[in-house]
Amino acid sequence: MQMIKTILVPIDFSDYSKNALRYAIDFAHHFKAEIHLVYVIEPAVYPADFSMGQIAYPSVDEDLSERAHNELTDLAKQMIGESLKWNIIIKMGKPFFEINSTASEVDADLVIIATHGHTGMEHLLFGSTAEKVVRKAPCPVLTLREPIKGFKFNK
Repeated sequence: MQMIKTILVPIDFSDYSKNALRYAIDFAHHFKAEIHLVYVIEPAVYPADFSMGQIAYPSVDEDLSERAHNELTDLAKQMIGESLKWNIIIKMGKPFFEINSTASEVDADLVIIATHGHTGMEHLLFGSTAEKVVRKAPCPVLTLREPIKGFKFNK
């Protein structure tokens, strides 16, 4: 059996992704693996006037990045602590693309990602980041949809 040394966990601060992290922590303990948490910020583009086209506000993105870094660090300290090696990564771009590129960069052996369970019209409008990650990932992907059978979370 191939050993799992590196686990990538995308976090969007939803309860779904926090539960995926809890699941990943158990995996990491079992395999003595390192956890990489990734948060992706989609760049904010605001319409300007017709002569300039769309513009982005870098200072807003920098503020979001700093805030995300602080919140992700707090989450990792609280949930993982010092029992495992962990690393946080903040990316800017399309979530599915950045998650897959991060999986390649850190040479992830496994991605553990939560699905939000969108169906019907919501799925058509928003698509599924998890689904796109599964289709394009450079490594195996474990998707978790709640409730997770046989797994109880202590909040």
